[in-house]
This record gives sequence, C-alpha cells and structure tokens, in this order.
Amino acid sequence: MAIEIEKKYRLTKKQREEVLRRLPEIGAQRQGEEFEVNTLYQLGGADVGNTVLRLRRIGDRGILTYKQRLPSTSGMKHQLEEETAVEDPDAMEAILDGLGLRVAAVYEKRRETWVRGKTEIVIDELPFGLFMEIEGSVNDINEVESKLGIKGLRNETLTYPRLTLKHGTDHEGIIEARFPVKQS
Repeated sequence: MAIEIEKKYRLTKKQREEVLRRLPEIGAQRQGEEFEVNTLYQLGGADVGNTVLRLRRIGDRGILTYKQRLPSTSGMKHQLEEETAVEDPDAMEAILDGLGLRVAAVYEKRRETWVRGKTEIVIDELPFGLFMEIEGSVNDINEVESKLGIKGLRNETLTYPRLTLKHGTDHEGIIEARFPVKQS
C-alpha cells in the first residue's frame, strides 16, 4: 500500500491570494479546478477521522479511496492510501450500500491543483474554510513551503473528515458540510 505524505495549512483569504500569486513564480504549473462531493463510509468501529473509505465524485466520474492515518509527531501527515477510478459512482454507491456500509459524512470541496516537479499543491475551499495542501516527499514539501515564503501559515493537523465531523451539520445521522445552494 502506498504512503501519502502531505502537509495542510489553514489559509486566510489574503494568504490564499498570495499563494496563488506566488505559485507560478516558483515554477508551479496550474492543472485546473474541480468541484468534489466526498462521501465517507463508516468502517466497522474505525474512527472516521483516522481510517476512511471515501467515494469522491467529480462530475460524472468517481474515485474510491481507502486511507489510514499513521501516527506522526510532525506537522506532516503520513497515511496509507489506495485509490482507484470508478467508472460509475452511482453503481459503486449501490455496491457499498449493499455491503452494509453506512454513510458517516459528506463534504463538498472546490479544489485548484498545481504541480511543481513531483510535488502537488492544492488550494481548497470547503464550507468551513480555506486550505492548502502540499503533497510529496518531506524534502519537497519543505522546499515548496520555503520558496512560497508565506508569512504566518498555520499548520492544520486535522483531516477533512475530522474537520467535517467538527464543523458539519447532522442531517438524520449523516454529518454534512455543504456549500449553500444558490437561489435563482
């Protein structure tokens, strides 16, 4: 199983603007933007914040991901991670439901992705805040953080699932963090 290493930061609006201005200056290439709906399934007695099965929907495509957070004393998260593309997210949802897995939480996210060498930098907007994640080797993460040179960055140690459980709203036993629906 692959090990994902990433560091997450909580951003202010001003820091977000500064990061987006600095990324091209340090040689990062913009890959695009996506809107995601992430559904987290309860795995037996596992803590949703540390072990998660996630079905991510991006438009009509999906990604099924298993993550298990490894103990770490650093600001960088180390997680076992396996994921696979899902051709039909509705069918996958029916399979998971048929297996008796219960939806624990749902969160939405707007994500802008950048790449610098082998390092991925994402700028995320969730209903409960703005974030940046840098994923790569420990050295590459430290290098990107240093080159960005953003003052006052706050390391966020909680995962999006744990933040959803903290900031989301209970809807009939499912914790949800969704953007407000725009009225026309």
